[in-house]
Amino acid sequence: MKGFLAATPFKRSAARRWKALPLSLIVFVAAGAAAVSAQTTPTIYAGPTPRATCGSGALPETGRQGRYPQSDIDSGRAALGYQCNVAQVGHFGDRGGYKVEHYVDKAGHECAYYDTTLLFPKDAVQAAGVNVLDMKNPAHPVLTANLTTPAMLTPHESVLLNQKRGLLVAVSANPAFYPGLVDVYDVSGDCRHPVLRSSLPVGTLGHESGFAPDGNTYYSSSLDGGFITAIDLSNPDLSKPIWFDNTIGKIHGLSLSDDGNRAYLATRAGLVILDTSQVQHRVPNPVVRQVSTLTWPTQSTPQITIPITVKNHRFLVEIDEFGGGSAKIGAARIIDIADDRNPKVISNIRLEVNMPENQADQANDPGATTTFRGYAGHYCAVPREVNPTILACTFILSGLRLFDIRDPYHPSEAGYFNPPPRKVIPGAPTQADPVTNYAMSKPAFDLRRGQVWYTDGNNGFYALKVTHAHMPTAGN
Repeated sequence: MKGFLAATPFKRSAARRWKALPLSLIVFVAAGAAAVSAQTTPTIYAGPTPRATCGSGALPETGRQGRYPQSDIDSGRAALGYQCNVAQVGHFGDRGGYKVEHYVDKAGHECAYYDTTLLFPKDAVQAAGVNVLDMKNPAHPVLTANLTTPAMLTPHESVLLNQKRGLLVAVSANPAFYPGLVDVYDVSGDCRHPVLRSSLPVGTLGHESGFAPDGNTYYSSSLDGGFITAIDLSNPDLSKPIWFDNTIGKIHGLSLSDDGNRAYLATRAGLVILDTSQVQHRVPNPVVRQVSTLTWPTQSTPQITIPITVKNHRFLVEIDEFGGGSAKIGAARIIDIADDRNPKVISNIRLEVNMPENQADQANDPGATTTFRGYAGHYCAVPREVNPTILACTFILSGLRLFDIRDPYHPSEAGYFNPPPRKVIPGAPTQADPVTNYAMSKPAFDLRRGQVWYTDGNNGFYALKVTHAHMPTAGN
């Protein structure tokens, strides 16, 4: 301490002032500072997240938050669906996958993109490829293209769109891993008709992905394959791998910081933060080092991370998938990364159906304990990364859920939408509990209209108007 205080004339002066104070006063000030610190350290709320207060026009859930009970199906109540502070604007199709993207091109055309299969080739009888919708009138989406190049045909969870460069990219993938063909489309000219720029075997093994915000680097990750590959898209006609690793572990989704110098990985072992600055700056033979790791008690399978900034403080939203009726059923959380060497969970986002004490009496709900279904989280999205105010998440059987995150330490439910169960289509391949919903996609926002878009695996694409929840507007 003496050497530290002697580092500058200012610190030497400060040291003399402290020495001149009575010892009792120094002890009192130190104790007071410790007390303030203790008082401002928040308790991590385990859940459930406080329920939304529904405005007019609601069709609220009949019981437990997030529940889709067999009794509602038997009585016919489920046929009305459930909605709170959200209203359906438009709908398209009867199948959906894992990602929804929103884009407005240079000419002002507005488009939606979504993958159509939860599992290729099993679900390809009904739908395949990535759909392109003209969203000029969200009440009546118009299909303008269906992308069926190798990666777009079986992208699994890897479809991403970079807003800055207008690049729509996917890697050929499945639940384990697939040979990493990477398809790159340019949508900036006319988003309704994407232009294929390249389709090359540069992704090693595919499952999920991440995109540097500048649009120059796409990361392909493989959960069971354990590979991550950085792909240079500076020239989208000639994409090329510039770094890969197979020592980190089983990597699911990932996101990048605004400057591309940090990667936030959702792995089977928890959160892993990497220093990717040498990749971002194209250092030859880049070295990527681990900055930190984090786990949490209710961890199931970490799915994706989302960097956000609230009042100049940096956080991550993270959501786990699955858990199938266990005490560790997947849900979401907010993580403080202001010091990315010491990340820490500061709050949980869990529905009542996610709580361990509620698993037993809802076990007979359709799909509730199915391994790859259940009352569990899957994807989240924000309308913007700086002061997003609202978070949209899909919770498989519980549909689309909205959360107010203006106070990251105390998130609250803002609304929800869970449509009526789909009627079984005669002759269609059966899925487990086909009458229940299957909300698995990353939502997308249309701030100009105050809308959120998502897909359900059994019900297709939805455009929803947020009616009574706080959401930012375009340009504000």
